[in-house]
Amino acid sequence: MKEPFSTLKQFLGITQAPVSHSEKILSALGGFIAIFLLIVINQIFLDLPSSWALVASMGASAVLLFAVPHGALSQPWPLLGGNLSAAFIGVSCALFIDEPILAASCAVGLSILAMYYLKCIHPPGGATALTAVIGGESIHELGYQFLITPVLLNVLAIFAVAMMFNFIFHWRRYPAYLNHYDLFSPHSQLSAQETTQTPASISHEDFIEALKQIDSFVGVNEDEVKRIFELANYNAAHSHLTAQDIHLGSVYSNGHVSKEWSMRQIIDESPSTDPQKDFVIFKQIAGQQATRSDCITRSEFAQWAKYPMVKDGDDWKRQEIQEIRQEHNHR
Repeated sequence: MKEPFSTLKQFLGITQAPVSHSEKILSALGGFIAIFLLIVINQIFLDLPSSWALVASMGASAVLLFAVPHGALSQPWPLLGGNLSAAFIGVSCALFIDEPILAASCAVGLSILAMYYLKCIHPPGGATALTAVIGGESIHELGYQFLITPVLLNVLAIFAVAMMFNFIFHWRRYPAYLNHYDLFSPHSQLSAQETTQTPASISHEDFIEALKQIDSFVGVNEDEVKRIFELANYNAAHSHLTAQDIHLGSVYSNGHVSKEWSMRQIIDESPSTDPQKDFVIFKQIAGQQATRSDCITRSEFAQWAKYPMVKDGDDWKRQEIQEIRQEHNHR
């Protein structure tokens, strides 16, 4: 019975979050203060029906800024860029698309796309875009002024509250950048030797204990953390190729394990002491990547390549970077 229940918890995404009661109360208190002040500010300075509609979006932002202050989606640029870009797209869709259903759908979809490319993904931005379309006539009359009042004013207000409120508690410093310079945090004093560990030796209990020490909601689960740790250790354990390691006739792999995997051979080159003029021509000899051949700089090819390959009978095997460097040094 225990195993099916555990499987159901994993399927539903019910994860353990060993956050202290005091941390949960602080998150709730911060959200209360932020929304209370936002409503007061909107009443005093804006007196617009549209400002009330946007408070719902700011409520979603409050959850991120006070419950997950160190999360990537909670940081200042996602908060500012996500809401403003979404507001711009929402107003544009409302102005130029007559069909409300299509306008609302486009506003949210295009906002997601814009936030991706602008590197400012902020989920409440979707609500901001939707508000600009379905918020009513009072919002439509504002046009692009909607970006300044109420969106920008509300964003700056909630940012100021989040920064001041979280600063009181050294483990909650916001933005997350401030935590890097917090001399009072016990976790910033760990030495490199103390933090060196292999994924296999990290138990479930170790993970839970680490979360307790952080005492803040972490928006990534245990399996993802271990996977990131494994990939980071793998990349750190293998030297990276440099432009000097790329030689005519040699074959290289990008090291991927999915359909992105491929092998390329250097078939021609135009050596130069100027890295911007030091070109190589490659052809793809295995893999499904769209680029079959190209002429790029040696440095660009080195960034793509993970390790050299060598023929072993009818098969290819990976060659250590140190080996190929020794071979070329002897020539």
